[in-house]
Amino acid sequence: MEPGSKETVLPPREQQPRLLDLHFARFMAARCGLAGGQQRGFQTVIQSLSQAMESGHSCLKVNEDEAALLASSPLVSATSATPLVLVGERVYLQRYYVYERRLAAKLKALASTTDTELGLAAANWSELLDRVFGPEGEEPDYQRRAAEVALKKSLCIISGGPGTGKTTTVVKIIGLLLEVLGCELRIALAAPTGKAAMRLQESIGNSLQGIEFPAEIVERIPTSASTLHRLLGVRKNSPQFLHNADRPLGWDVVVVDEASMIDLAMMSKLVDALPPGARLILLGDKDQLASVESGAVLNDCIKSLPDNTGELKKSYRFDAGIKALAHSINCGDGERAWQLLAGDEFTNISLLRNSYFRFIGDRYLLYMQEVQRAVQQMTHGGIVAVFSAFSRFQVLCAGRHGARGVQGINACVEKIIKTYGYEVGLAPWYLGRPVMITANDYTLGLFNGDIGICLPDVTPDGDGTMKVWFEKPDGSLQKFPPYRIPRCETVFGMTIHKSQGSEFSEVLIMLPEEEGPLLNRQLVYTGVTRAKEFAHIVASKQILVYALQFDYPRYSGLADMLLTGDGEKEQ
Repeated sequence: MEPGSKETVLPPREQQPRLLDLHFARFMAARCGLAGGQQRGFQTVIQSLSQAMESGHSCLKVNEDEAALLASSPLVSATSATPLVLVGERVYLQRYYVYERRLAAKLKALASTTDTELGLAAANWSELLDRVFGPEGEEPDYQRRAAEVALKKSLCIISGGPGTGKTTTVVKIIGLLLEVLGCELRIALAAPTGKAAMRLQESIGNSLQGIEFPAEIVERIPTSASTLHRLLGVRKNSPQFLHNADRPLGWDVVVVDEASMIDLAMMSKLVDALPPGARLILLGDKDQLASVESGAVLNDCIKSLPDNTGELKKSYRFDAGIKALAHSINCGDGERAWQLLAGDEFTNISLLRNSYFRFIGDRYLLYMQEVQRAVQQMTHGGIVAVFSAFSRFQVLCAGRHGARGVQGINACVEKIIKTYGYEVGLAPWYLGRPVMITANDYTLGLFNGDIGICLPDVTPDGDGTMKVWFEKPDGSLQKFPPYRIPRCETVFGMTIHKSQGSEFSEVLIMLPEEEGPLLNRQLVYTGVTRAKEFAHIVASKQILVYALQFDYPRYSGLADMLLTGDGEKEQ
């Protein structure tokens, strides 16, 4: 592939299926109504479908022979009346077909709704936008164009990389909506994870500084954000939410940040819960990794709904080094990325080779020193300072296993800081241990991706025992005994997938020593763009170039349904 090419190239896939894939395929094949070779062929296709779902696809592409085989089974039809749904060359598990079809129908209706309440003539539109964004000159004003989409349409998708001003743009959009539609407009801010909600809240607060709107408008711009789970209302021991089509949300405008992280099921439930006449504004970066779960909703929407999309292309924040590196990664130009990292053109991006153990140890030693200071005087500010210190540096790994994976890095860090006299590993819950929640607990309000830090509870009302502290989106702190929190893992190192929605002053990206199916350009791009100031990579040239030649798009039918309108009816 030529340097800079954006041709879609799929990485090699792992051939070893999971036991779950095998058992599910056998279960379905035993009930498929076929026999002999047909039954074995059916089992093979279902095993591939299960593997595809695990890889994040919402369906599996099949050939003509496979489609004919599937169609001969009573378990398969072209509607949601059967466990498996076959639509053209795509086969779905019934649940995901329903999610996709319902979401396509709702988004299509939302996208085609042009707001007539504003009722402004062309001259008024221009005057309104000129006042907030300034008159458009020779250079395109991407923020102004995105705002125009948001004002005129009920569905607006704003895509842009870090530092392109997504939050600044949406604050101005909210101000304009409040000004034109009235200050009684009800507006909600949300994000997929607690960390992302905190970042959105912080960005909104910063963007309000110096904004040119009347005081009564500024006062009505929301400054608190919640997780999508909290927005929709958690139901104990249920995957469903309190708010749905029958009991819609009470908001006129819903703004969701980090939309690339939202999977098919969650987006379907969110759009279902919107009340009639509501607006939906999605913010995200189309070049990031897609959601951990099934689907690539943001990219599908951008691809099929261009009239509802505003793309921000000018970066206002990134140092030139990180920006140049991110651009070369996004273009798939491994040679240029290597030159940038190995050269001395920029001082805030670099390659680390044999010295990365000491480098990591030095960074986390500073964090542990902040932990010690906080323990000496356990105040709200001291605990917040620990979280702030932790967010200054993060090791991001491509995978979980091996010396450069999450498990290897966590063991390495614990070993290093133990040599400095910290009591690490003597007990599972040691001073300063950072953990990431890996399972939702709706009762406690803790969700997959939330980060907690282990500190003794020596506050005035505390009992002196170790607690796991969590920083909430509203700035408050929660503490739990370690035995109360759901499944979690040490997080000195985290996977790049888990880092989505987070930002760190400095990141170290660990790519594996061998080629593999996990490596692709979206993975490396997402890792690099988590850094605000410094980005370092541990990789050989062979591995970096290998990773950047691969794209890893998600396979789904949502984009086609949005284009054709097929989501509005059963096939």
